[in-house]
Amino acid sequence: MGKITGFLEYERIDEPAVQPDERVKNYKEFKIPLEEEKLKSQGARCMDCGIPFCHSGCPLGNLIPDFNDAVYKGKWKEASRILHSTNNFPEFTGRLCPAPCEEACVLGINEDPVSIENIEKNIVETAFKEGWIEAHPPKNRTDKKVAVIGSGPAGLAAAQQLNRAGHDVTVYERDAKVGGLLRYGIPDFKMEKHVIDRRIAVMKDEGIKFKVNAHVGDNVSVETLKADYDSIVLCGGATVRRNIPIPGSHLKGVVQAMDFLKANNQYVDNLCDFEGIIQATGKNVIVIGGGDTGSDCIGTSNRHGAKSVTNFEILDKPTEGRPANQPWPYWPMRLRTSSSHKEGVERVFSVSTKEFIGNKDGELTGLKTVEVEWIFKDGERPELKELPGTEKLWDCDLALLALGFTGSEKTLADQFGLEMDFRTNIKATVKDYATNVPGIFTAGDMRRGQSLIVWAISEGRQAAHHVDKYLMGSSSLPLKDDNDLPRV
Repeated sequence: MGKITGFLEYERIDEPAVQPDERVKNYKEFKIPLEEEKLKSQGARCMDCGIPFCHSGCPLGNLIPDFNDAVYKGKWKEASRILHSTNNFPEFTGRLCPAPCEEACVLGINEDPVSIENIEKNIVETAFKEGWIEAHPPKNRTDKKVAVIGSGPAGLAAAQQLNRAGHDVTVYERDAKVGGLLRYGIPDFKMEKHVIDRRIAVMKDEGIKFKVNAHVGDNVSVETLKADYDSIVLCGGATVRRNIPIPGSHLKGVVQAMDFLKANNQYVDNLCDFEGIIQATGKNVIVIGGGDTGSDCIGTSNRHGAKSVTNFEILDKPTEGRPANQPWPYWPMRLRTSSSHKEGVERVFSVSTKEFIGNKDGELTGLKTVEVEWIFKDGERPELKELPGTEKLWDCDLALLALGFTGSEKTLADQFGLEMDFRTNIKATVKDYATNVPGIFTAGDMRRGQSLIVWAISEGRQAAHHVDKYLMGSSSLPLKDDNDLPRV
């Protein structure tokens, strides 16, 4: 490493942000980039550790010490080459990934870890600014055609890798624009959608074809795809949303979080008017679910001008430090305060929603909760116990259900004749991502269940290798443990 003592000399510096009372006035990204010299000093904090555990923390196997060193030395183009060798879309992960690599950083044992995610974002932004990210169509084409169903991060990664192998790749997306949850689930204040569009433009120039409003199994025939393509890769995500089976769940005002977020993203993209979307304006909003989707609902509700925003979490309040049973370098379930939380919310832990309450017109006016306690016994599943006498009524005009997903939709499985596992994911072998139907593969959330964006990209890359091998007998596309650096 270029700066052996950098971790002793420099403290971690995170990107500053526009103040909450200002940024909630719009949907723009609000992080303020660091100056180049500060970014170089952040790269210098990478400590030349004997075993870089950040590699094990990253599902993509990013060569983190290598690009940190390149940034420290001001070799930004080299840093971009290294970063893109394992990650097709660092502009997405640099904004949206929860950074398991940082939790596994050796420096993080007793100091603030290296700001890997921010360095990653600035590498790719510099590369786009300097014009280093250009289309590189394959020099030679095979005679094989591949259909990729779903244009989220897994589908896009699979498509780009398979195109690099020379195959004729077409991506099918059932919505009006490409991106999947990247476009319709992630608010613009976390990632503006021109970030997706510029990458898609490069992919189109590389020869990848995109078909939107193309709902496979509905207005696109499964039989036609099977006849027209040599292989099909299913990357449709885990989109079946979890509900709360309690009284009043039918009331107007009880809304799935993804319906709320998708409608708002369409409004921000000028695809509909504000009057036509689910609004939080002037309402008492309660977000049920404490994950990233819940956080996105909080930020969006504040931008609508909600009267109040409250966040329920059925789990106990996490500790601010690492729990004793989750030592470094494992991912810790610690208390995380997002930028949306800082914009205004009341967070309530250890609470269960028992009933939604409405008026005679069927409109939500409140809900009833009870406090809960988790009982842990060795070798057994935790037991949830309601605490008598803790019932409480809450004013609520809009309840947003951010409870995660239970698996993939069954339409494609039924029509393609695919087996599903006990978690209602498309069943595929761990070895090669192949389903029970020859030539059909699956990757991302549709295979592994709801997970992180880095896992989705990794899955898409891995699946592409196996599809290429299926079509050609062998593949030069990299796997995670492949140390070769392919062309950017």
